[in-house]
Amino acid sequence: MSAQSTPEPIDAARLLDTQRAFDSVAADYDGPRGNNALIQRMRQTLWDTVTAELGNDARLLDIGCGTGIDAAEFARRGHEVVATDWSPSMVARTDSRAGAPALGGRLSARHLGVQQLDRLEGTFDGVYSNFGPLNCAPDLEDVANQCARLVRPGGVMVFSVMGRICPWEAVHYALRGRFRRAAVRAARGATAVGMNRHTIWTKYYLPREFYRPFTDHFQLASYSALSLFMPPPYMVDRYERNPARYERLGRLDDRFGKWPLLRDMGDHFLIVMRRR
Repeated sequence: MSAQSTPEPIDAARLLDTQRAFDSVAADYDGPRGNNALIQRMRQTLWDTVTAELGNDARLLDIGCGTGIDAAEFARRGHEVVATDWSPSMVARTDSRAGAPALGGRLSARHLGVQQLDRLEGTFDGVYSNFGPLNCAPDLEDVANQCARLVRPGGVMVFSVMGRICPWEAVHYALRGRFRRAAVRAARGATAVGMNRHTIWTKYYLPREFYRPFTDHFQLASYSALSLFMPPPYMVDRYERNPARYERLGRLDDRFGKWPLLRDMGDHFLIVMRRR
């Protein structure tokens, strides 16, 4: 994986770069690249949080659904889910899940990028986004305004976002002499991150920095670190060599991930906001 920084925004050309990158991996994204043991642990945290906030019969919007693993799980639990993604190949994978009898017709998929939420109609009880699609949003303030339009008063948003401070990543690359890569999350503009010989344009955030555009319409309920003591998902080979050791680190995440200062670090953070 390679990366470089630029002060320029995520424009239409860069959105297409990101779309092509995810199209290129959609066929095997349910494998280790997109659904290994460490990813699944983070995924479960979002599932549990959405269920705790909204029960099992809400109308949900999934922003950046990928292959639809989260959307299918929530539909299985009784939610009505509208799943959206900027990658048409990912949407096709989600759509193929939607017809499963166990989902009862409660899942629908739409090819819609995070920059196109103005095309959605109706009202949702909750919105969720997993593993950083909102890091690829060209205009987070526009996302906040559209979410305010779409989410009912008292509704909840649960987002998993890639953070600025990831100690595992910084140490991993610094020990290998790749100091520029170790510091890439500190970039203020869009960052080019390589995947499968394509480019994903990404912006990294601190939790409070991410929340700022949402303050007019949403109250910050909580946020916590994901993969702080546990290594990031791309280091899953470490976990597989000694699962018991790393599960102990995972329990530290569960115990201390909401503590001040610690909650500002980690590969991702999980942020919960409530519509005013």
